[in-house]
Amino acid sequence: MKKYSYILLALLCFACADEKKSDTSETTKNTTTFSAFLDDYYAKGLELNPLLATATGDHRFNDQFPNFLSDEHQEKLKEHYRFFKDSLQGFDNANLSESEQLSKAILNWDCDMNLRQLSFKNDLLMPINQMWTLNLSVGQLASGAGAQPFKTVEDYHNWLKRLEGYNTWLVTAKERMQEGIENEFVLPKSLIKKVIPQFEVLANTEVEKHLFYSPIKNFPKDFSDESQQELKNKYTKFLTETLIPTFKDIHQFLKQDYLNAGRESSGISAIPYGEAYYNHAIKNYTTTNMTADEIHELGLKEVVRILAEMEKVKTQVGYKGDLKSFFNYVRTNKELMPYDEPQQIIDNFNAIHEKMKPQIEKLFDLKPKTPFEVRRTEAFREASASAEYNQGSLDGTRPGIFYTPIPDAKTYNVFSDEALFLHEAIPGHHYQISLTQENEKLPAFRKTLWYSAYGEGWALYTESLGKELGLYTDPYQYFGMLGMEMHRAIRLVVDTGLHAKGWTREQAIAYSLSNEAESEASIISEIERYMANPGQALSYKIGQLKIRELRARAKEQLGEKFDIKEFHNQVLRTGCIPLQLLEDKIDAWIQEKSAK
Repeated sequence: MKKYSYILLALLCFACADEKKSDTSETTKNTTTFSAFLDDYYAKGLELNPLLATATGDHRFNDQFPNFLSDEHQEKLKEHYRFFKDSLQGFDNANLSESEQLSKAILNWDCDMNLRQLSFKNDLLMPINQMWTLNLSVGQLASGAGAQPFKTVEDYHNWLKRLEGYNTWLVTAKERMQEGIENEFVLPKSLIKKVIPQFEVLANTEVEKHLFYSPIKNFPKDFSDESQQELKNKYTKFLTETLIPTFKDIHQFLKQDYLNAGRESSGISAIPYGEAYYNHAIKNYTTTNMTADEIHELGLKEVVRILAEMEKVKTQVGYKGDLKSFFNYVRTNKELMPYDEPQQIIDNFNAIHEKMKPQIEKLFDLKPKTPFEVRRTEAFREASASAEYNQGSLDGTRPGIFYTPIPDAKTYNVFSDEALFLHEAIPGHHYQISLTQENEKLPAFRKTLWYSAYGEGWALYTESLGKELGLYTDPYQYFGMLGMEMHRAIRLVVDTGLHAKGWTREQAIAYSLSNEAESEASIISEIERYMANPGQALSYKIGQLKIRELRARAKEQLGEKFDIKEFHNQVLRTGCIPLQLLEDKIDAWIQEKSAK
């Protein structure tokens, strides 16, 4: 799920609904004030990021697209976080409920992390990469299948106006990249080479076939002929005279000046203040104080542990060679590539869902109301995309969507599909995010927070629930789960290797190929993903291990009082928060249960 971008900051979380409140008049008065303060933080945040508002289903700002890269907007963001951090200190914990104290701690953390992020120039001077950046999110909106609505004539006018702002952002992005060249803030050449084809398509596709023309080809049936013609003319004019020329300009810049300036190094430490930035990224994405060395060593140990489990599966299926050759056997086994058409792959994911439904009751008594769908990743970004989950709208009218890239159905390997569905869909991101959105007692600002250590940690933890959910009966699917866990363990090694230990892209690729069964093409895409967003890949395993640790602790200390459904409720009700706050919450629950 979800990556660092302005839209994907809209991934959502869940919090406690059963925390006790004092009923004194002073607390009630303070609670009302604090609640209004939190609402104000959320409301002003949406004004600063209208794309986030649209993603949550708030359509008041659908025509707006601020220039996120301008000095003016950067300063507004800093003022926003400084003001609310300073104001937060005026609320005494003694007058707040447990839930409000948690909200206070989360908001303080959120302001600190955002202010620290804004102190670096990475996002400003390297605003475009192959996987994580705003241009890709806007492409999803332009397809007409995303959060941007295209139901009324006004919706179409709103999007056209928003595209004017996007065009300004693109022009500024080029200026910022030119500034980045002058100040040694540039992407590695290998990443630039992946961005160039993305803009080449946008620069050279004729208007009627263009991605950004998609809404014109899908008018609602109730639009009059006059309205359709007017919109067609306006969209054609804007694309022809403004947006496509901008795409052409950026494409030329990328394949000439920017590629020539691209760096040969792979890690973030090569740019100015790169080491300090990576230390911040570790804290931001893991919500811990772990060091790069500690994480690297943890990753090495986890790789050894999982390799031992993989050996057992290799023996079970009767394979006689060594484990490395077994990886290649799994990668190339045609029996694990049974499909000819993309729809067959979508159907298989839906079949996995049906298979596990009878068992879900044993582990969960909280289930989301938000609809859910499996879709193929859009063609314009499919080549560089990973499987991902996009949250539904806050009101539940837009479904949660599990996107899976299928560049070639005939070479699509199914060996990890059960684990992938658990992670990206149910009970992974779809449960975690949708339950948050549906919790009416949760402060609005906490519904739009995303801490990868919690969110991705939960999703990786749910992969281990497969046997309890009636899955992994096929040893290759269980091997697929081990493979996905190995993939996240390897991330601890290669991400820190790239960004803190001077590893090259090629070293990271070689290490991955030696320890997992992913295809070489997939591994290359993954390594380049880590290069583009330092630290994000660490969040999965760190979060998963913490949730596993808390489950084991609760089971040991509570004995017969332990209820797995109640434990899952407690984790989900806590929501997207730093891991230390999650641990404090579970420890308090264990104490409360033990005392009964």
